[in-house]
Amino acid sequence: MRQPLPPFTTETAMQKVRAAEDAWNSRDPERVALAYTPDCPWRNRDRFLAGHDAIVAFLRDKWEREQDYRLIKEIWAHQDSRIAVRFAYEWHDAQGQWFRSYGNENWDFAEDGRMRRRIASINDLAISEEARLFHWPLGTRPADHPGLSELGL
Repeated sequence: MRQPLPPFTTETAMQKVRAAEDAWNSRDPERVALAYTPDCPWRNRDRFLAGHDAIVAFLRDKWEREQDYRLIKEIWAHQDSRIAVRFAYEWHDAQGQWFRSYGNENWDFAEDGRMRRRIASINDLAISEEARLFHWPLGTRPADHPGLSELGL
């Protein structure tokens, strides 16, 4: 069981969003994959994949390319077993070019609290290092760091 379980209240949906953000900020593919059902289908940009092995391989590749990754997620809406989030993350490539990636995700959860479907739409914007807004040590975003709305994103 991956608490909290559906159907979600506003409070439990917000807990689920923050737990996902914390897991992704760990940049640990195995940890992230545990939040999904074994056959969970993903659409991530133009990639379609399914299952833990594919998720782990995808995330390993992602975090090799997207260095110094820092993510903020914010709940957009929820109903029953579904949650919609918006997010932004900052990262740089091997040449040192910084990006801010913006996106939306639609999540559907199984009764045991694991995600059974993930659909993500993402766009990248090249930014200067001076334009960065996510300035915490790698890992979990501190509780006092502003969220997307507070940052005007």
